Amino acid sequence: MKTLYFDYDMQIRYAEPVGRCHFTIRCVPPRTSRQCPEEFRIEIEPAVHSEQGEDSFGNRLLFGRVDEPHRLFSLHAEGRVSAGMAEYEEAEREERTGMYRYPYRLTVPGDKLKAYFRQIETKCGRDARQRGIVLMNRLYQDFSYEKNVTGVGTSAEEAFGGGRGVCQDYAHIMIALCRMAGIPARYVTGMLVGEGSSHAWVEVLSVGKWYGLDPTNNLIVGEEHIKIGTGRDASDCPINRGLLFGGGEQVQIVSVKVRQEKET
Repeated sequence: MKTLYFDYDMQIRYAEPVGRCHFTIRCVPPRTSRQCPEEFRIEIEPAVHSEQGEDSFGNRLLFGRVDEPHRLFSLHAEGRVSAGMAEYEEAEREERTGMYRYPYRLTVPGDKLKAYFRQIETKCGRDARQRGIVLMNRLYQDFSYEKNVTGVGTSAEEAFGGGRGVCQDYAHIMIALCRMAGIPARYVTGMLVGEGSSHAWVEVLSVGKWYGLDPTNNLIVGEEHIKIGTGRDASDCPINRGLLFGGGEQVQIVSVKVRQEKET
């Protein structure tokens, strides 16, 4: 187990004043059998009162409204999380896991992914976790990491066809493969030790437990990952989502830093 300190900073600059905005932010690490948040602080500018809640996937939310005109919306969150406390998370009720068995939006496979799956499915392991690891290993070998070749709306089929992408694409492709193999799989957004931006990986359901697999790095999720949210694909659990009145063009800059505080 490791205690990780995280610092998440997001700034959105607008070309024109925003008259009013409603925002929903998913940046609060949940308490699970795998991780335990110890401290959490958040600052939002312009200063605004926010409420906490939970969405239909069990993700923790901060939501509120900014009424004063502004050209800059900023969020700074930091805290500490004990990570790697267990290898898995206990599964929820069946009605909350069944949705992860079927293709959805950005994870719907096309002809190329279906053909690829037929090539590798016979090499899958015995149980769902082992089969997921085999799929992760193959995807890591056959897909390349490259920035700025895909976008937030790129589907698993589109990314796989191009052969290159980022962590979101790795996760979507792997979810599509897992679901074709009959393995319930869900998208995870979170943070990884180091500096850069937020990260994404996959959880697979095996014998009533969720196991985290990181196809971008070909890793079993452990002591260096901080989970924030889950969903059927990336569109279910964005860190920031809002409704704006005005603003024009916008530029968003995100900086994430995660480091180990101590080891126990």
